[in-house]
Amino acid sequence: MTIAFLAAELAKQELESRLGPGFEALREARSLEELTGLDADAYFDLLFEPDPARIGRLRLLLPRTVIINSVTETLASTDPNFIRLNAWPGFVDRPVAEIALAGLRKESEAGRLFASLNWDFSLVPDRPGMVSPRVISMIVNEAYYAWEDQVSSREEIDTAMRLGTGYPWGPFEWAGRIGLARIYGLLRVLQQTDGRYSISRALEQEAMLAGA
Repeated sequence: MTIAFLAAELAKQELESRLGPGFEALREARSLEELTGLDADAYFDLLFEPDPARIGRLRLLLPRTVIINSVTETLASTDPNFIRLNAWPGFVDRPVAEIALAGLRKESEAGRLFASLNWDFSLVPDRPGMVSPRVISMIVNEAYYAWEDQVSSREEIDTAMRLGTGYPWGPFEWAGRIGLARIYGLLRVLQQTDGRYSISRALEQEAMLAGA
């Protein structure tokens, strides 16, 4: 299987480390225009943004497999013929990919593609935040609430979560790795339908200062 991809450096390294027995060639693109001009069996747009022009260009690649890094936007708001992947920073390196798709044919496509990458996958509901990003965003948000209320310092909250739960990183470390703008963007969508995701004032202010 030949795979073309567009990705940031970390995701590129993580993707290249996954090549399995069904893999034939991995072709890197430097732009969306270059990606859509490559001849491949499957395409990864790990820099995906939900603008109509980008979605339109990616549709030109169909019926070949198109994978988009789309944690917040659903297939209903992009295209049901795409496959959504949780490719937030650090997640491509996980042993099981988190994906959302529509229909058995797409599941069969995903099976062949991920087998060539020696990568297991788990199907999750096609909803904003999928599963892991929802949970992590909630953890980060609650950590900001605790810091805002002066329960403890950021460093102590990170240490307590690592030691007390066995998480690889504390919530503030996670926010730094993933990017607070991504977490804030997801929480903004989630809080529209669920008050549990109401955003901490401290998190919102920090995200806005960072240009979110």
